[in-house]
Amino acid sequence: MTQDTSNSDSSYFLGFDGGGTKTECVLTDASGCVLAKAFAGPSNPLRAGHMKAWFSLSEAADCVLSRQKIRSSHIRGICAGLGGAGRAGVARSVVTFFERGYPNAKVRVTTDIDIAFEAAFGSGEGIVLLAGTGSAAFGRDANGRSFRAGGRGPWFSDEGGAFDIGRRALRAVALAEEHRGPATELSKRIFKRRETREWDSLIEQIAKNPEDVFPRLFPLVGELADVGDDVAREILARAAQSLAELAGCVAAGLGLRDRELQVAKIGGAHGRSKYFDSSVEEALKKTMPHARLVWPSISPGEAAARIASQLSQLEGNAA
Repeated sequence: MTQDTSNSDSSYFLGFDGGGTKTECVLTDASGCVLAKAFAGPSNPLRAGHMKAWFSLSEAADCVLSRQKIRSSHIRGICAGLGGAGRAGVARSVVTFFERGYPNAKVRVTTDIDIAFEAAFGSGEGIVLLAGTGSAAFGRDANGRSFRAGGRGPWFSDEGGAFDIGRRALRAVALAEEHRGPATELSKRIFKRRETREWDSLIEQIAKNPEDVFPRLFPLVGELADVGDDVAREILARAAQSLAELAGCVAAGLGLRDRELQVAKIGGAHGRSKYFDSSVEEALKKTMPHARLVWPSISPGEAAARIASQLSQLEGNAA
């Protein structure tokens, strides 16, 4: 991060949306106008590691600042919604990271699902169904009560996310090879996608960095499901059911399952496969008959930048 300690009347704000696969950074001015956007690698400290997260956040921020020829001293507010930031220790370390690089900025670090909800509903009522590398659902009612399900990591949670789908795809290939499961086009395509021909090499890739293997297989599963591969479709149908169950759990927790309720789909797994999208919608209709799917008017990164601006305004009012 390029630092400059000169005084300036200009005020700019940074919003970050970071997960297990990618990071979005949004730069806005004092009026809320989006000036630049940039993308970098993963920034979930628990999944990518803190050093990789710092690098991704810095890379995305440096990109938008350089495009607009803005210095770090001009940034007055930062909000980062990151996977893994629900843990207090993780959030504190990210706050410290930003405060060192942006001495004039008020900083807030929250979860990626919090900024997703802000993007979809603001202070209103609804449920966000997040499906990216992992998965989670979060809802809030008109009285401010909230409930969350999922999002606890890939080893025993995150059903229906890209990591889970990629892992199921690789298992299906293994079962087909051992004649314990049906044949699938995935068997021909997965090794080519990972640029290897043998299991030993693929297992080494997984052992070295599972985050770089399993989520990246999701697009292939979606492609094959869209052209009719039965195994790929079964994997995505199960994933869709898992996501619908997350949303249904949140609705039940809020006592809203039997009334009309808006559900916003957010995350990189949505909109990548027609079959998967239709499967999610179908599963939601069965689980929550009165749910109405909506799309956020702004991205989570833009919502984070809006929160960053509000932080600065609150500081000004307090003064």
